[in-house]
Amino acid sequence: MTQKSQADKQRLNTPLFFWITALLFTCLCWTPVWADSMDQQQLVEKAKHTIASFMEDPDLTWFQDHVKEAKALLIIPQQLKAAFFFGADGGSGVLVVNDDKTGEWGEPAFYVLGGLSFGFQFGGEASEVIILAMTQGAVEKLYSSSFKLGGDVSVAAGPYGGGVEGATSANLNADFLSFSRSKGAYAGISLEGSIIYADDDSNQAYYGKKVRPVDILVTKSVKNKHSAGLREAIMTATK
Repeated sequence: MTQKSQADKQRLNTPLFFWITALLFTCLCWTPVWADSMDQQQLVEKAKHTIASFMEDPDLTWFQDHVKEAKALLIIPQQLKAAFFFGADGGSGVLVVNDDKTGEWGEPAFYVLGGLSFGFQFGGEASEVIILAMTQGAVEKLYSSSFKLGGDVSVAAGPYGGGVEGATSANLNADFLSFSRSKGAYAGISLEGSIIYADDDSNQAYYGKKVRPVDILVTKSVKNKHSAGLREAIMTATK
């Protein structure tokens, strides 16, 4: 094959990789604009079951001992990942923030976690993910419409077991600590570089009007009695 034909082939393949990557990301992270409150209620119920399952997992004893130290929890009942040399991951979840004055956990705000990765990777995975916001700076980032993990704020995989595995000082001092329970086989994707952004459509559907994350998490101007079960489960886990 001539040098010119090789270059032509490369130009043809590059857009293909771009569009496949974009399609993966869109399929995993897209939230329909017609989302109704039943979808959000189901997600809140799943988040309640996720926190309960984390508290019962014998491999997550460090999480169970230290979750009470978190200032906020981002609970993603199903984080989907797919890759064939390049990959995409995405999942919808709820963010609940602790009131440091009362010790109570507030109403949930809906967020999406998504990202792209490149490199030698192959496979697929579905995981339950909980991200602990350990610093006030991490919580304040979550009030914004979107931000990237690993930029202004640090993220690390939390320790497993009794805290020996992965419990380095760098990890434990991170702004965010992530924990997951996975089914499937996967290698190559990290939360470093992933984007967290507010799901305005889901927030509007759940609370019945347009609201920003600060309306839910800071000024607490909206409520939904359906969230009581989730907040009770988190209170039980963080006692």
